[in-house]
Amino acid sequence: MTRLTLFLAAAFTLAAQAPVPAPPTIPLWQGAAPGALGTADADIPQLLIFAPTKQITTATGIIVCPGGGYGGLSMDKEGTAVAQWLNARGVAAFVLKYRLGPKYHHPVELQDAQRAIRYVRSHAAEYHIAADRIGIWGFSAGGHLASTTGTHFDAGDPNAADPIDRAGCRPDFMILTYPVISLVDPWTHQGSKRNLLGQDADPELARSLSSDLQVTGETPPTFLFTTNGDTGVPAENSINFYLAMRRAGVPGELHVYQNGPHGVGLALNDPVLSSWPRRLEAWLRVRGLLDSPK
Repeated sequence: MTRLTLFLAAAFTLAAQAPVPAPPTIPLWQGAAPGALGTADADIPQLLIFAPTKQITTATGIIVCPGGGYGGLSMDKEGTAVAQWLNARGVAAFVLKYRLGPKYHHPVELQDAQRAIRYVRSHAAEYHIAADRIGIWGFSAGGHLASTTGTHFDAGDPNAADPIDRAGCRPDFMILTYPVISLVDPWTHQGSKRNLLGQDADPELARSLSSDLQVTGETPPTFLFTTNGDTGVPAENSINFYLAMRRAGVPGELHVYQNGPHGVGLALNDPVLSSWPRRLEAWLRVRGLLDSPK
């Protein structure tokens, strides 16, 4: 083995061992967030920015909401890995660290997600994306959070002192991955409901946050993926949301795979489930969201 070969081998080894730099992280509010109950990291909703300019070729940005039953966040499988998948397709990604129960209850989590949409929309030019191509992607309880942004939104306050609050918080499209949708029996995930609403939830509040019951013609186009084998969050959550979309005339796609447990993420190493991200990519392409800006 020559000295050059040894040198190159050592260089490649060092490169492989070099730590991946952490993405920039920004707080959603300057100062304390509305309803904050402390100043620890868990009290500060944040966005992790995966938007390197040289890779963003589509003018599309997606806010990613990891799951975790509203009591934790699956930041790797349902956050960083998803952001990297999107970046590889020229899409800017923003992973949301939202506040959690049981310390925080509704409407805090929804406020965090709505603020994330407003923040990205008001900074769209900075991230080289279009203000009308901002979607939200949620997993499990993060899917519930994402779906509530698509059924509870406003156009922003043009008179707000904070420029971010002047932006609307309706996502332009949604991706819901094995989402919690219903907060009423028999299909709800009880742990997510308890963390979000508390032990003795008001039945009317639970209905108002059951996204399948809140779909209108203004609900954004939506892609849904789940599995028949998911015993944690039954497929009826996704199916009922899709049927509500059909009744309201909202375009979208629903993919229910026969087998697969809850929480598979992108499932890139699964011989069957690994095809679902390709179905998503095709849907994004059909909607023009992977096209280069003209």
